[in-house]
Amino acid sequence: MKRAKGESKIGAIVQKDSPILREVAKEVQLEEITSRKVETIIRRMQKALSAEDDGIAIAAPQIGESLRIFVVSNKVYDISEEVDEKLPSAKQKNDLIFINPQIIKTSKERMVMEEGCLSVRWLYGQVQRAKKVLVKAYGPDAKPFTFGGSGLMAQIFQHEIDHLNGVLFIDKARGLKEIPPEKTSRE
Repeated sequence: MKRAKGESKIGAIVQKDSPILREVAKEVQLEEITSRKVETIIRRMQKALSAEDDGIAIAAPQIGESLRIFVVSNKVYDISEEVDEKLPSAKQKNDLIFINPQIIKTSKERMVMEEGCLSVRWLYGQVQRAKKVLVKAYGPDAKPFTFGGSGLMAQIFQHEIDHLNGVLFIDKARGLKEIPPEKTSRE
């Protein structure tokens, strides 16, 4: 089946014109973190993310859920050396799940990196981000943790928390350009 321009493989990723992407997402109540509802939302996020070859993280609003949750794909282990191996999920090379994340510290040093987004298909631009970030969040077991990242991980944390605050990377990007995927013989 041929996909329409900007449509994800499974049609589950909300695109930039959807109002939910401009809302400030709601916190997940502590007693709800381990609920079946939240577990199901996380599984839907993981499924949508794994269906996208170029996706490495996704926020709940991107699947139409206004909740403060984001997932970093286990693909990050192959492209980043900045994953804290002390976390149980990192040791097992699982997806990293952040519930009610908050940035608690950023470096003064900044970097400009190219960014794209599964909800703003095929647009890319340069975004200035803090080089290092420390995040506190809850895991799916409702236990709090902190996670520090630099480079790509810091960029991911800032990009996804922006989503939870109703901000898209195109609001901050310079030099936006459209780079459509290359056609394959199957399309």
